[in-house]
Amino acid sequence: MSPPKRISSPSGYVAPTAVGFADEQDELVLVSADSPLPTAIIRGQAPQPLAGLASESVVAGPFAPLPDAPLHLQLSGSWTGRAELQRSTDGGATRTALTAGGLPWARFEGNANEAVWQESERGATFYLDIVLTSGTLGYRLSQ
Repeated sequence: MSPPKRISSPSGYVAPTAVGFADEQDELVLVSADSPLPTAIIRGQAPQPLAGLASESVVAGPFAPLPDAPLHLQLSGSWTGRAELQRSTDGGATRTALTAGGLPWARFEGNANEAVWQESERGATFYLDIVLTSGTLGYRLSQ
């Protein structure tokens, strides 16, 4: 424990203040060396993954992600064709391919296992547009 601090004149008093945060039970926890201020955003429970097997062309979705967390796409199997992640802000009525720097993004013609996007807009949904010429594609979009 550190030695007490001296109070200098002219005040003769110090107004105490403390910083705290709510824990998992919504109880106050004062910031200390044992309870540092949390620096991660608590986002809630991740949505169920969008997962399945496709042996013919299909549009899978919607997947409604939590904002500000990466989307992870896994494609597996023995297949030929393409799988393209698409984004919608109107419930799927309009789906738009993702781009980065004006070039196609999150469009695959083979197996993949990677983070593909990070969404910041609440209410955006994602779809996997699968066009197969042969084989079976296993897919999983998750957070």
